[in-house]
Amino acid sequence: MPINILMPALSPTMEKGNLAKWLKKEGDKVKSGDVIAEIETDKATMEVEAVDEGTIAKILVPEGTQDVPVNDIIAVLAGDGEDVKSAGASVGAAKPATEAAPAKADAPPKPAPAAAPASAPAPKPAAVPAPQAAPSAPQAASALQANGHARTFSSPLARRLAKEAGIDLARITGTGPHGRVVARDVAEAKSGKGLKAPAAAPGAAPAIAPSMSDKQILALYEPGSYEIVPHDGMRRTIAQRLTAAVQTIPTFYLTIDCEIGKLLAAREEINASAPKDKEKKPLYKLSVNDFVIKAMAVALQKIPNCNVSWTEGGMLKHKHSDIGVAVAMPGGLITPIIRKAETKTLSTISNEMKDFAARARARKLKPDEYQGGTTAVSNLGMYGISHFTAVINPPHATILAVGTSEERPVVRGGKIEIAQMMSVTLSCDHRAIDGALGAELIGAFKQLIENPVMMMV
Repeated sequence: MPINILMPALSPTMEKGNLAKWLKKEGDKVKSGDVIAEIETDKATMEVEAVDEGTIAKILVPEGTQDVPVNDIIAVLAGDGEDVKSAGASVGAAKPATEAAPAKADAPPKPAPAAAPASAPAPKPAAVPAPQAAPSAPQAASALQANGHARTFSSPLARRLAKEAGIDLARITGTGPHGRVVARDVAEAKSGKGLKAPAAAPGAAPAIAPSMSDKQILALYEPGSYEIVPHDGMRRTIAQRLTAAVQTIPTFYLTIDCEIGKLLAAREEINASAPKDKEKKPLYKLSVNDFVIKAMAVALQKIPNCNVSWTEGGMLKHKHSDIGVAVAMPGGLITPIIRKAETKTLSTISNEMKDFAARARARKLKPDEYQGGTTAVSNLGMYGISHFTAVINPPHATILAVGTSEERPVVRGGKIEIAQMMSVTLSCDHRAIDGALGAELIGAFKQLIENPVMMMV
């Protein structure tokens, strides 16, 4: 029988992807491990390897197609000894609904209609269609069954184990061939890992409702006075995740001022004494942010009850401090993670961050390099921002917003002196961390950042 090649789930949260490029064409032979395509997610471009051996009989989704749902059939493979033409013909009439002409990113938006008289109703914009009404529950259900999204592929053993554990197979992220749920996935799900959020009931109102429709917003502006730039996957994901975070996480904020004169002196001394390579370039160059990452990692070890993630089933208490660091990139941001940061030297953290930042901007990070983590750091000090609050990125329970370092007047012994100060604000998930506990964490951070030698102990 022909073997279906499915749109893979390249990360636990991936729902759709863009088929950027086919590296094999119809009639090409492939073997397990061959790279056959490039898939764009909201954060990165990744290579997809073949799982089975055979010949590409039919490509159902052309390169350039956007928003292809996970587990949709994108191509068909004829197995060894199987007739390629008949394998391709057997699926010719059953192409997935997602197949469409490649999206043209450089196509300009359609011109807006001419202005209507003031008394006339607002014109319907040509570039953005009016939102369509949601289908009724029976229609939605039949549509899901028609395109196969309602079916969860799984092994017989996985089905039995899931039934015994009382876990809905549709909520388990499959890691087997073609996204199939296997026994190890059920075992992970029992511990709370790899579980998707429960599906909304048919006909339920959407969780996020815009205050104004596209049509209403566009009607406020003169036609021709704007350009419509379609959202890419990254921008949509950022909008969805952070809107959900603001709506579902009860957050409180703690701000503290840190004197970083000792830190700046230590940084200057360490950088001046850094060993050099053959080209006489220093092997590392520490930034203030490297000290911030290390201080936050050590502070979480000192206050372990803050190194947690909230789940409905229980609190996850993490053993290591995995620090996500916000990196700006075209169209959005990403948070690569310094794993076990409390165990690493400042020079190691610095070099890891330089590598992560370069690959993040090139969209070359792997999912395991930016997913997970136990907290995050967002630093806008380089832009001259003295103080701000950051939105918690689930499943984290905290995020530290770091402002610029600047000279400020301080009072010591009744005298006004000038000191190098930096303000930081800790956002806390109140479900997991209470006010006094959050104050202990930011206090521990302040002690470390003001006395950097303590990070080395």
